[in-house]
Amino acid sequence: MPTTKPRINIILEEPLYKTVEALAERDGVSLSLKARDLIREALEIQEDIALTSFAGAREKTFRKSKALIHDEVW
Repeated sequence: MPTTKPRINIILEEPLYKTVEALAERDGVSLSLKARDLIREALEIQEDIALTSFAGAREKTFRKSKALIHDEVW
């Protein structure tokens, strides 16, 4: 069945391919679905890293004396 979803082609080294293949077999999913899930997971990790960096930068400028209390915010 043709799909209208975007596709990408990638080239993997043999050990990496075998690892993804083994994970797909273990989970009972296609190689394509396993690759998609692994990419999604990697993107979530990258997002977490970026947000952690952003939060760390904001934390350095935090001053308790200028912070709002709960009732002031709500």
